[in-house]
Amino acid sequence: MSLQLLGLDEIQGSLVALDHVKNVSNEEMVSILLNNGSRRKGRVVEIEGERAIIQVFEGTDGLGKTNTKTKLLGHPMVLGVSKEILGRTFNGVGDPIDNLGPVYINKYEDVNGKPLNPVSREYPRNYINTGISAIDGLNTLIRGQKLPIFSGSGLPHDKLASQIVRQASLTGQDAENFCIVFGAMGVKNDVADTFRRSFEETGVMDKVCMFINLSDDPILERIMTPRCALTAAEYLAYECDMNVLVILTDMTAYCEAVREFSSSKGEIPSRKGFPGYMYSDLASLYERAGIVKGGKGSVTQIPILTMPNDDITHPVPDLTGYITEGQIVLDRDLYLNNINPPIGILSSLSRLMKDGIGEGYTRADHQDVANQLFACYAKVQDARSLASVIGEDELSPLDKQYIAFGKRFESIFLGQGYRVNRSMKETLGLGWALLSLLPKEALDRLDPKIIEANYDSEHAEHTIQLIIKGEE
Repeated sequence: MSLQLLGLDEIQGSLVALDHVKNVSNEEMVSILLNNGSRRKGRVVEIEGERAIIQVFEGTDGLGKTNTKTKLLGHPMVLGVSKEILGRTFNGVGDPIDNLGPVYINKYEDVNGKPLNPVSREYPRNYINTGISAIDGLNTLIRGQKLPIFSGSGLPHDKLASQIVRQASLTGQDAENFCIVFGAMGVKNDVADTFRRSFEETGVMDKVCMFINLSDDPILERIMTPRCALTAAEYLAYECDMNVLVILTDMTAYCEAVREFSSSKGEIPSRKGFPGYMYSDLASLYERAGIVKGGKGSVTQIPILTMPNDDITHPVPDLTGYITEGQIVLDRDLYLNNINPPIGILSSLSRLMKDGIGEGYTRADHQDVANQLFACYAKVQDARSLASVIGEDELSPLDKQYIAFGKRFESIFLGQGYRVNRSMKETLGLGWALLSLLPKEALDRLDPKIIEANYDSEHAEHTIQLIIKGEE
């Protein structure tokens, strides 16, 4: 039974207060009826004795203290879900905004999710193909993993997110039961339209569910956007047996909304003004990724965040790094050299990669090729540092070969562009062709038998040109 109250005791910013309220719960939803007959959503954010503090989603403009009616709904925020949400676009609180009419609802789920017993979790195996060599070959995304992308202001993380949505796929019999939930927080109208057009033009919209919170939307809606997206993903994964990839951008905008909300409640700030519970708040989102034992579905997360001033020690990337299983870091120097997507592989890491690649998953030599490419690219950086001191002409013949290898590696392997979709076979084949440009003695991370089976210096250049020609 829901309770309806007449009048408000206090209005401050986006918060309203009700006194003498009994039997109210924290995070309980409320419906606020204005004099003109319109309704607004609200949520109980704090309880002090018989005083309830309510955050109004759409703001408090137009609310009056005397005639406003507040109805306590008796439940936390819920999201109506069914398989029909695929192909649809919603705002941050789950209302359709694509002018396609209402969505058939099978059931309502609490957006805060249900805690997953660690014992019931299954260890992530197998990989998700993104079609991007720097990720698939060197920082493989494993099904059930949470792998963030660390970007910076002005870097093309939106283009990378669109590319992953367009190209992500599974192999084998699971390919059909794959979908994507895309959550955007604090994005501009033109960015949101770009995402929509990109998905519709490439024909992937039918397997995508979008939750869009615009930059001028309420901050409380921004805080609820990733929760709604993850609730939809959990339903599709655990009740519809689908493998779901969740992409959340931009988590920095989300954290800034939490900071603003915390400040409005008068909470004591912590580092950089963020609340002290920022870590546990992020964990409540990121830990909703995973696989349940005995289940056929999975939830994989790629949260994207921008690092203010490219500072990886900023609280948002810092706390995210403690919770997640690696990171993909975008490199500004690569971007300035027109290497796209500008993924800095030496700063990036996928901690679960070793358990989802190799024989039975990708290819037996995958880990060996990745290790050797990392080692050779690290030596490229050493050779470049030395050349900046003594000049490139004074380098040894091997160091000059490393410099040449580095240019080809960056322009071809890393810089594949945003429209090229490479298979795992093409990625590993290109890796071997690039390694074959170096002398055998330089491949010190590979077993001689593996080198003998795959090294081909005579046809390396021809193989590279064939791959490039096929991508044009």
